[in-house]
Amino acid sequence: MRLLHGARRVLLENWTGTSTVPSRGLYPHQWSWDSAFIAIGLRHLSPHRAQRELETLLAAQWGDGRIPHIVFNPAVPLDAYFPSPDFWRSSSAGAALGAPTAVETSGIVQPPVHALACLLVHRADPRASARRGFLARVYPRLAAWHRYLAEHRDLGGGGLVSVVHPWEPGMDNSPCWDAPLARIAPASPDTFHRADLDHGAATDRPTDLDYGRYVRLAADYRDRGYGDDGGASSAFCVEDPGVNALLIASEHALAEIATAVGADPTPHQSRARRLTAALVERLWDPAAELFLCRDLRGGGLIPELSAAGLLPLIVPDLRREVAAALIRTASGPHFGLGGPVRLVPSYDLLGHAFDPYRYWRGPAWFNVNWLLERGLRLHGAADRADALRSAALDAAVSSGFAEYVDPYTAEARGTRDFSWTAALALDLLVAAEREASSVEASRAD
Repeated sequence: MRLLHGARRVLLENWTGTSTVPSRGLYPHQWSWDSAFIAIGLRHLSPHRAQRELETLLAAQWGDGRIPHIVFNPAVPLDAYFPSPDFWRSSSAGAALGAPTAVETSGIVQPPVHALACLLVHRADPRASARRGFLARVYPRLAAWHRYLAEHRDLGGGGLVSVVHPWEPGMDNSPCWDAPLARIAPASPDTFHRADLDHGAATDRPTDLDYGRYVRLAADYRDRGYGDDGGASSAFCVEDPGVNALLIASEHALAEIATAVGADPTPHQSRARRLTAALVERLWDPAAELFLCRDLRGGGLIPELSAAGLLPLIVPDLRREVAAALIRTASGPHFGLGGPVRLVPSYDLLGHAFDPYRYWRGPAWFNVNWLLERGLRLHGAADRADALRSAALDAAVSSGFAEYVDPYTAEARGTRDFSWTAALALDLLVAAEREASSVEASRAD
């Protein structure tokens, strides 16, 4: 009951009337993959509001199909967040690519979990969803989003989606990006103000050097008009297993959505098969028993073990031996599932760069653990999934719905009252209660 009330409070307090901010202080706008995860939890409180969350985001889609990673609220002061709308200048710098004129956005993207979110939101109340025409409205936008990724972001030519900025895969400060970022000359620190340090401890956040490199990459992309040009101008160009796994899961979801609205699911099913094959061919490392990132500028797989490499567990048609190897790796010394940690860390526990406090360099994140719980269950590891679900529910409450936590102790790090933590904990709670009710019903029979 405490979790239910707490999650509801966080999601109500962070609601703006059209969407949900990740947190009131640190992240005062709408974020792309945050809204997808938030909608997954919101569907248990209000399917209609969950639909509105997603439709607000999709309304800011660019003409080329991309869904920007931030949709800016014009009521928020410019100095409340950096990079702010006047940095991205989307409506002017992105005009040739169909950036919206009614709202300012960023120009980069985030992982494509949106079709999966839309399908789950629809399932929360299929009749009401059908009456509102929810799937019929979102399907063309989701299809355009996936086409953008397929046609403009296969920068390695091997069938996988590439990211052109560390913020795009969502795991912003991962040690996986250290080598690719080392080639980037940082922007001068006197050219920007880090608003994130006004709300969080410097020990929890990226270093000034890395932040300067993020700013340089974003400014260069903006100054090229946000064009992808086959990746020729991208100094940072990486194939990430988490991004591609989420795209595969969303292609499967989009096939189901297509069927529901009377469209042909075959293109989405075919693309999911091709992506799954390419994912294993290009990013699977049998020695590490993990998917690795590929640096398209450095010429090979990046030898860092990240939780992104476990996320292909959410892929339905993953080969049985690969899924079994991923479960071994998740349960082994590098990630500690079912062992010394309470939640799976974002980076290798034994890695040279492991830090249980610093952003994406070791702390445990609730969206990653929600995805892993789903993947474990999908591939037959129900006992491990149950234990992870229980640990995530306990950590969400004890941490005050923290942005992320120490994987060993679940001590809160980052900001508190974080929306996707509340939303995904709520989703896990509902699933646990339904499972318990089903068991009770079967016993009664």
